[in-house]
Amino acid sequence: MAYYDYKGRDTRGRMKQGRIKAASKREAEIHLKETGIMPRQIQELTSFLYKDLSIGSGVKNKDFVIYLRQFATLIDSGISLVEATYILSEQTSSKNLGQTLRSIALDLEAGQAFSFASDKHRKVFPNMFVNMVRAGEAGGNLDEILGRMADYYEKQHLTRQKVISALSYPMVVGAIALVIVIFMLSFVVPRFANMFVSFGSEIPLFTRIILQMGQFFGSFWWLFFLVPLALYLTYRYSRQFPAAVYRIDELKMRLPIFGTLIQKSALARMTRTLSSLFNSSVPILEAVQITERIVSNKVIEGVLQQTRLSLEKGESMAAPMIDHWAFPSLVTQMIVVGEKTGALDQMLNKAADFYEQDIEQAADRIKTLIEPIMIVILAIIVGGIVCAIAIPMFAIFDKIQ
Repeated sequence: MAYYDYKGRDTRGRMKQGRIKAASKREAEIHLKETGIMPRQIQELTSFLYKDLSIGSGVKNKDFVIYLRQFATLIDSGISLVEATYILSEQTSSKNLGQTLRSIALDLEAGQAFSFASDKHRKVFPNMFVNMVRAGEAGGNLDEILGRMADYYEKQHLTRQKVISALSYPMVVGAIALVIVIFMLSFVVPRFANMFVSFGSEIPLFTRIILQMGQFFGSFWWLFFLVPLALYLTYRYSRQFPAAVYRIDELKMRLPIFGTLIQKSALARMTRTLSSLFNSSVPILEAVQITERIVSNKVIEGVLQQTRLSLEKGESMAAPMIDHWAFPSLVTQMIVVGEKTGALDQMLNKAADFYEQDIEQAADRIKTLIEPIMIVILAIIVGGIVCAIAIPMFAIFDKIQ
């Protein structure tokens, strides 16, 4: 939504001016006419003071997939684009998506193509969506394209959730373990330290180390909040530099255990996107360029840029991928076979299916293995602290007796 300054005349011919909030200039004009004002000038206010604060697209993946499914069904039933868009703008549970669809419906009524109207709302409709809709309009199979996109976004969402679940589990358990250790060292251990000193008993070396750690944690507990915050801010700042982003993405893919999962996730996203675009008759160079922008991995993006240059020279699509460490032979061989047989979209689709299934199995294996490992590590740490306290206490009891 944006704000517009307007000037116009009412039904009595009197000059009116003011400000109105609308999803588009066209919608602002319609609202003014409905209130009896014939606008002569409508100008959008571009200052940040008049912009709605928005983080990301504001449209959940679930809402977007439901919209695509319903849209495909309505178009397949013979309902016009304008009517279908108006219907879905009222049915969707996403406020941002509903406002955007109402704006698009007004543009459709003005004679604009759906791909052109949706291209104005890049925060809601990704570039891939716009290009596939454009291909569907040209081929006359828009309903089929919409259904295919719903499948695509569903699979992307499920794959992403699997990866997030596998990565977040050890982080959450580790954070809980760290909080427990900090609490014991900062508040529990110092109380026993005072008791040991009052009895004047000899304290074992292991216990002295734990007590010193407790004093450090008690004095500098704030570091455990400041350091993660500083690391996060440094990470966010470094994302402004392409070279740093490339190194970060490369490091992620080379991590032990989790790196392979991240790599396969990026390859699944790449192959699934290319397959969907090829299957929708999007030109190969345009499809590769679109995939570059949405693959969300600078390492894969760099190889795709080389791939596009290779295709422009009339060379093989797989040539830049064959010798690159991030691309297993499975991907390159399937692309080579697809180029030779003319079934590149099918081969990429099979590669995407393979990696998505592999990610699901790998995520389950990681969670199965990490759980007992984290429990053992936590037991060792907490047990060590308890032993460090219990050993001198037994010595004190023996001395008292």
